[in-house]
Amino acid sequence: MFKELLQKINGRKAKIGIIGQGYVGLPLSVELAKQGFKVTGFEVDESKVSAINKGKSYIGDVSDRDMKELTKTGKLDATSDFKNLSKADVIIICVPTPLRKSKDPDVSYILAAAQNVKKTLKKGQLIILESTTYPGTTKELMLPILEETGLKAGKDFFLAFSPERIDPSNKKFGIQNTPKVVGGICDCCTELAAAVYASFTKAQKVSSTEAAEMVKLLENTFRAVNIALVNEVALMCDKLKLNVWEIIDAAATKPFGFMPFYPGPGIGGHCIPLDPHYLSWKLKTLNFYSRFIELAGEMNSKMPEYVVTKIADALNKKSKSIKNSKIMIIGAAYKKDVSDVRESPALDVINLLLTKEAKVSYYDPYIPEIRNCACGAKLRSEKNLNALNKYDAVVIVTNHTNINYEKILKDSAVIIDTRNVFKNNKSKKIVRI
Repeated sequence: MFKELLQKINGRKAKIGIIGQGYVGLPLSVELAKQGFKVTGFEVDESKVSAINKGKSYIGDVSDRDMKELTKTGKLDATSDFKNLSKADVIIICVPTPLRKSKDPDVSYILAAAQNVKKTLKKGQLIILESTTYPGTTKELMLPILEETGLKAGKDFFLAFSPERIDPSNKKFGIQNTPKVVGGICDCCTELAAAVYASFTKAQKVSSTEAAEMVKLLENTFRAVNIALVNEVALMCDKLKLNVWEIIDAAATKPFGFMPFYPGPGIGGHCIPLDPHYLSWKLKTLNFYSRFIELAGEMNSKMPEYVVTKIADALNKKSKSIKNSKIMIIGAAYKKDVSDVRESPALDVINLLLTKEAKVSYYDPYIPEIRNCACGAKLRSEKNLNALNKYDAVVIVTNHTNINYEKILKDSAVIIDTRNVFKNNKSKKIVRI
């Protein structure tokens, strides 16, 4: 079975099913289909199924042109009928892994996917989990469920983990030039999974599924801790009356031993705010307290409050209070040039301002509406930036590239710039963090 499946993969004859067609699953589906595989996306959201089958993309990094070409040639389709998993040679799971309010891992989507795979599992199939999770998930949760069928991993079917490495809107590193880490339950599982990803990028093999799971958590914990460090340095520089952006840029001229990270209004998205807590939770079950992770999370979570403090200070200098002040938030997405608000610090800034009875508006060409705001508010994005002069303060939270910053500088009374958009501009109306 191993040799037969390996030949199918290397010859692009293997049929691939991908569970979850979001920011990870859809780009992966499209890339594998472009490499010649027959790919079926499995998705519970019927609107996504319909969009895929019509050749329409709902992800910024995937073009309608690619979608239309692949669906037209029959290389890509989608379904909500999970019975069709029986037709796949390779099944890749790309479902969400959020945190509960207690910051415990919510692996319910992984478990649901595993149960769906179990119902149709057959000999010779390769199952790959891509969803970010704590070390041990593949072996401790996925494996027992699948082996309830009586089939044995490494003998009757194959099981591996490969962490997703999608960075939405990144123009330099995409799916084709970002290596994929792969670890299997056994060597043959690793070999088969590596062959799938080697069809479009370099596959880096590691010794186990646990090692592959840990790699992902290290990557994002590294980022979370370093972002927390520069956020704290930003607070230090504020106390010392120094420009933190100048300090970081100067330090970055050192050609060794330093990597620049930059402060901001907080961290957002589906990885950095969440992934380190998966590792922290796992370690707590082993009676180990991960102090760096907890401290970094605490530091990063304070940044929206710091931004609001800077807004209050700026207004105070104009003899105004936050209450009843008109405040415009520029950018609601968690990062530039994406339409994703998950864990966005902009939401925290907006909610803090609303609870202080500010009159808040926002502009984001990617986010038409924000629900579940504080005080029961539901906000819609302003259509343009033509009336900035009516606001007491303008706050740049997300620095989308298609925003007219010259107009913001010209028309605004006070600007709180959390992203250093106006680098080197010495206008007194600009307040930086």
